[in-house]
Amino acid sequence: MRDRRSKLAQLKADGIDAYASGRREHSAAVARELARSELKSEVSIAGRLISKRLAGGIAFGALGDASGEVQIVAQRDRLGEAAHQEFMRLDVGDIIAVGGSAGLTRRGEPSVFVERFQLLTKSLRPLPEKWHGLRDVETRYRQRYLDLIANPEVRALFVTRARIVDSLRRHLAAENFLEVETPVLQEVPGGGHARPFVTHHNSLDRDLHLRIALELHLKRLVVGGLERVFEIGRVFRNEGIDSRHNPEFTLLECYQAYADYTDMMTLTEALVANAALAAERELQLVYQGEDLDLTPPYPRRGMQDLVLKATGDRLDGKRLVERYEEVVEPTLRQPTFVVDFPIEVSPLARPCPDRPGFVERFELIIGGREFANAFTELTDPIDQRQRFEAQAAERSAGNQEAHPFDEDYLRALEYGLPPTGGLGMGVDRLVMLLTDRPQIRDVILFPTMRGAEV
Repeated sequence: MRDRRSKLAQLKADGIDAYASGRREHSAAVARELARSELKSEVSIAGRLISKRLAGGIAFGALGDASGEVQIVAQRDRLGEAAHQEFMRLDVGDIIAVGGSAGLTRRGEPSVFVERFQLLTKSLRPLPEKWHGLRDVETRYRQRYLDLIANPEVRALFVTRARIVDSLRRHLAAENFLEVETPVLQEVPGGGHARPFVTHHNSLDRDLHLRIALELHLKRLVVGGLERVFEIGRVFRNEGIDSRHNPEFTLLECYQAYADYTDMMTLTEALVANAALAAERELQLVYQGEDLDLTPPYPRRGMQDLVLKATGDRLDGKRLVERYEEVVEPTLRQPTFVVDFPIEVSPLARPCPDRPGFVERFELIIGGREFANAFTELTDPIDQRQRFEAQAAERSAGNQEAHPFDEDYLRALEYGLPPTGGLGMGVDRLVMLLTDRPQIRDVILFPTMRGAEV
């Protein structure tokens, strides 16, 4: 770093702007293609100097941008002695602009033969030793910018993530869902069982919460006549960090009037299948060495029946869910809709008309993990009030993850929520599945880390 700062001081003394503006006309990928063509092409490229070496009077380097890398060749007899020396003073990591002719070297390597160059950004911090193919986990996640520089496959992963999210958005739009935005700061953090983050609004002098879900505000919009709505947004849960959980994550939620949870199953299947295509994956894929088949339709299995088959016990209520999560869920490897949950753990779902004590709810399980959660929504405001009261009693008894009481949501229900199906899908877990990544932090650009240091 001392050497680079010394070079920066010399550049300033020579009147050279080490942080200049600049444009380019061609990407590295286009330059490679032009180099392979028989026509002589002049190109203008820009990017990071990835490597540099001297062979006689010729300096070879690699210039990288978002499209990949291309070799650049700086010849003393073409540039002149002074410019060639300036090129040699460039450091790996510097961002430069290069103009020249695209062609093949004697060994057939697509290259840009440098006729002019300009330093655009002086890199003051050298890349870490053995930076190319950087694998140190702490460095990769804490300094994602280095990870992206060093590992082209990581850049490709996040391009794939963007395509997956775009496929979700495009499919819902094609089904006439309206994309909306709802508050991140909420007085009542409802729609899920989780402990929220609390913040303070100085001007209003009151505490607010970061949202744990999108549900209750989206259903308010259905009450208001927006019959198909969705949001893809960040939610925040004050919980632990592990391979499947990050305190800040991306959730898709959508709500459709005059639909139920069976309609949400069909929609879920389509969203997953389309996302796989967007990720350029076959529906028969391998995740972490395990063969999975995402081809719809997915089987539907009752939670109580699954637990009875696995344990021989016919259970109800919270104990049923506990046994299901302990014994059954990890064994469900192929995509499966687990349906009909106990009412005690589903305060926002419509009761099953023919199964007292159960509600019309499903979770999509793939590889032993939950990927989606959906209900036929509860539209009865009197029943909803009673359930909120029961949840409030649990909170008073010490369960901080019980659903909070939301009087305004009850007021909305009293105006009338039409029969509605709702779906929540974890976007990060879907990206993990479709990019074959074992850790949620692999697919979040800036995951929460323990004891981060600057």
